[in-house]
Amino acid sequence: MPAHTLHAQPLRRRQVLSGWRRLSLLALSVAALCLGQTMPCAAKDGAELYVIVNNSNPLAKLDRKELIALYTGRSRNFPGAGPAEVFDQPRDSSQREAFYLALTGMDLAQIDSYWARLLFTGRVVPPKMLAGDTALLAEVKRNPRAIAYLSNPPAEGQAKLVMTLSRTN
Repeated sequence: MPAHTLHAQPLRRRQVLSGWRRLSLLALSVAALCLGQTMPCAAKDGAELYVIVNNSNPLAKLDRKELIALYTGRSRNFPGAGPAEVFDQPRDSSQREAFYLALTGMDLAQIDSYWARLLFTGRVVPPKMLAGDTALLAEVKRNPRAIAYLSNPPAEGQAKLVMTLSRTN
C-alpha cells in the first residue's frame, strides 16, 4: 500500500469529526434559543409574520419550540396532530430573512449553511420553497398537512393562524 493512502483515512475521520463538532455547536445554539431567549425580528416597519396551517388541521396554536423544531428539521410532525409538510418563502426574500431571524436568531447565510450540513447527512429535507405568499396560501388551503408563514394575515376562513411572529417575540 502506498504511504499516502495510509494517512488518508485518519485525516478524513478528523474532518468528519470536525464537521460533527460544528453541527453540534449549531444545534446547541438553536437549543439555547429554544429555552426562552428571543431575538428581534428584522422585518421592516414592525411587520408581523403569520404562521398558518390548513383549516382541517386540529392544531389550535403552536409555540416557538414546536415551530423551531418543524423549521429546523428536528420534527416532521405537528405536536399531536400528525405529519407536517413545511413550506418556506423564496430563498432570498425579506420575509424569509425576517422569519428565521425572529424564530432562531440566525440570518439567511447561517440558515442556508445549517441546511447544507443537514442535507449532507441525508436524514432530513429542508422546507420546500414556493414563489411567495399567494403560492404558500394556495398550498396550505390545498394540503391538510402544510404549514407556512405569510407576510399578511390570511382572510377569514382561508387558513388557520397558529402563531404570529413580530419584532417583540
